[in-house]
Amino acid sequence: MLNVLTVPAFQDNYLWLIHDGTHAAAVDPGDAGPILAALREHGLSLAAILLTHHHADHVGGVPALLERYAAPVYGPRNDAIPQVTVPLGEGEKATIPELALTLDVLDVPGHTRGHIAYVAREQRWLFCGDTLFAGGCGRLFEGTPEQMANSLDKLVTLPDDTRVFCAHEYTLSNLKFALEAEPENTALQARYADAQALRAQGLPTVPSNIGLEKATNPFVRFREPAIANTLIQRQIISTREPIACFAALRQWKNTYR
Repeated sequence: MLNVLTVPAFQDNYLWLIHDGTHAAAVDPGDAGPILAALREHGLSLAAILLTHHHADHVGGVPALLERYAAPVYGPRNDAIPQVTVPLGEGEKATIPELALTLDVLDVPGHTRGHIAYVAREQRWLFCGDTLFAGGCGRLFEGTPEQMANSLDKLVTLPDDTRVFCAHEYTLSNLKFALEAEPENTALQARYADAQALRAQGLPTVPSNIGLEKATNPFVRFREPAIANTLIQRQIISTREPIACFAALRQWKNTYR
């Protein structure tokens, strides 16, 4: 039986440990310290490292982990991460024998040019780095709005009960913005209240799931007429063309406080 441990790091990152009670795979270990502490606490041995993209808060802990464990490092073929020993891209698989786990790899550019995501089909888990967030999406540091929109479209074709293990606790700010974009969305209103209650107790709001994102995330719902109406009413944009709406949403979110 496989499980996923939530490992908080930095101010608002989540690192993930997929484990079977003996072996573990670390997803996006930006900081080695919390990963090593979790391995010790749960009596786990590191069998693999899975990386989604090259940003330091996702890869910074890899060298220190490799000093202690001779683990393969799976990562994007096109994101220039020197520690990657198993480069991957769309349609390939990351196989971790110690966990009897095979993950499908998806290319999801936008946040970075080479960003990938991992899908555990049997368990219905998605490890999506900084592409899809609970209620939001990553900034476009290297890719285009069209690339990110296509990447999100790809992710939301997964089954609705697929759990979304994103990499940051940005949910409250994302949902606050989402309510500006789509204020009459009752599912979104309910989700915001639920997220506020979780954070008030110091609990994570992630993992989310694909069905919830489809119902409440404006960056997944950018084709909705209500969102276009908001953008036009606020004089942010004068067209309903979907990619233009997506780009306008992302630009608005960049400056939203």
